[in-house]
Amino acid sequence: MLPPSRTLLAWPEASPALLPTAGSACQSPAAPEHRGAGPWHSGRPAPPGSRSAPAQGHLPPPRALGPAALLPPPHLSALCVTGVARILTHEAGVTDIVVLQAALLHDTVEDTDTTFSEIEECFGEEVRRVVEEVTDDKALPKMERKRLQIEHAPNCSPRAKLVKLADKLYNLRDLNRCTPAGWSAQRVQEYFRWAARVVGGLRGTSPPLEAALQQLFEERGVSL
Repeated sequence: MLPPSRTLLAWPEASPALLPTAGSACQSPAAPEHRGAGPWHSGRPAPPGSRSAPAQGHLPPPRALGPAALLPPPHLSALCVTGVARILTHEAGVTDIVVLQAALLHDTVEDTDTTFSEIEECFGEEVRRVVEEVTDDKALPKMERKRLQIEHAPNCSPRAKLVKLADKLYNLRDLNRCTPAGWSAQRVQEYFRWAARVVGGLRGTSPPLEAALQQLFEERGVSL
């Protein structure tokens, strides 16, 4: 049996039939800052203790009774691979297991009752550090959290910068494809402008991801 810290790499590759395509119908995705507000995509209720789980493409590990429970159910592997971690592996060529595990876990503390200590227990101190770097403090007002993302971006570790770039790319592509319910065109544009300021502090990390983000910003008339 693989130890918990290696199990994530044992997931099967996503089936092409499950991957979103450019022609996929718009499903009015959740707003980027509220992707943890919906139910599990597994079709079953979230386990006791978990508040919610991230939306498609983000890992939904609830607070666990043991290390194995921090890992996603096998049927969610395709959803996870199509998100932030998939961008890192398929577009940025990332093979660093710490970065990939942190990418899969990056929303865990924000969106469930899982703690940093539990992440460290299951995946090690290095993964915990990266997850901690990319986790917002939900006790702060939203605007303060957004301001701190801009302020902290240049000082993040290289690993955390990779996760942040991939996360921003995932969210912005989703937002560019389909406007969330209740969002005006102005709000979408404001989100792109804010994201550009965060990405500006992450430059020099991954040319492929930065080029993909640059293209999105240019399409929206937003400059870095």
